[in-house]
Amino acid sequence: MKENSILTIPNSFTNWAEKYSEIRNHSVKICEPLEIEDYVVQPIVDVSPPKWHLGHTTWFFETFILEPNFPGYQVFDAQYNFVFNSYYETIGARVIRTDRGNLSRPSVSDIYKYRKYVDEQMTAFLQSEYLTEEIKPLLELGLNHEQQHQELLLTDIKYILGHNPLFPAYKNEAISRKEFSENIEMIHFDEGVYQIGFQGEGFSFDNELGRHRVYLNDFEIADRLVSNLEYLEFMEAGGYKNFRHWHAEGWDWVKQNEVKSPLYWQLTDGQWMNYTLKGLQKLDLNDAVCHINFYEASAFASWKGMRLPTEAEWEVASNHFEWGNRWEWTNSAYLPYPGFKKEAGAVGEYNGKFMVNQMVLRGASDATPSGHSRNTYRNFFQTGLKWQFTGIRLAQ
Repeated sequence: MKENSILTIPNSFTNWAEKYSEIRNHSVKICEPLEIEDYVVQPIVDVSPPKWHLGHTTWFFETFILEPNFPGYQVFDAQYNFVFNSYYETIGARVIRTDRGNLSRPSVSDIYKYRKYVDEQMTAFLQSEYLTEEIKPLLELGLNHEQQHQELLLTDIKYILGHNPLFPAYKNEAISRKEFSENIEMIHFDEGVYQIGFQGEGFSFDNELGRHRVYLNDFEIADRLVSNLEYLEFMEAGGYKNFRHWHAEGWDWVKQNEVKSPLYWQLTDGQWMNYTLKGLQKLDLNDAVCHINFYEASAFASWKGMRLPTEAEWEVASNHFEWGNRWEWTNSAYLPYPGFKKEAGAVGEYNGKFMVNQMVLRGASDATPSGHSRNTYRNFFQTGLKWQFTGIRLAQ
């Protein structure tokens, strides 16, 4: 398979039906604590209703695997291509993103019937002679696509419940967090030529490929993430009132939206509270700050007299600190690696067309499914978005 392929496949992996079932069942498990009403809500354009995620990931397997490759397959409902297509222009017309919350039909029960139908057909397909070597890369992409939506599911559920006036808990089980040391230690790296990008066996997206050399000046990077306590100090020092630490666009965002804190923080009777998946809780000062956008991360770093790391610095240093608690903003624009080439057809729309007006995040988060993280993973979001599990690691 050529270097610029959308993904690579581990040679040892053979039990596709088992892996498919495991990943698909996890999406359903994420939704188990929800009430029926929770499945339909779309508070903002960036948040999709949970039932849409369940339908869209099912549509992916039906559209890209079953229809073109499983002789005799009959689509569950011909209208679902319009309802559950996300951004694939190659596939045709679709419901615009802002209208996903208006889809009272298909019902939640209809979507679960859809998943059951497609899963049964996929299980038969995966155990048949029609599963060829040429199809396996697309199948692996579909499984990783589902895992991406599992993280989005949890993130969107938190936004939906966190903006309900009753602040209901998603579930009472706590997501584990890392214990923080009191002091930040800076890890030094000498100037030199380093290599970044994916190599070896296993899955990767096309935007990780094209391993290449980069020259880095001397730099230092923090051994841990910024804590809530440290971010609160920034706020109390007038961080949201001093334009000097902000990009011009970021300062406009602060003023227009009257921002005073990270997402989900609330000052109640002089006490900072924070909405978590366990409900509204007293702010844990020792936890890593979460749900901040690029503007805020950059302003905090400026206030500390430091900066955000570049994505190359982050990847080079990543084996020297723990990561995976938060998606970490970098100071790198989301651009193609040398030699990047978009695949033909709909698959080519997966990453390449988003390489504009986005910043790269590295690592993973508490919401990332197990087995879906690596230090070459290039996540990306627009500068003003903060609903994801995002945090800050400092550099200088």
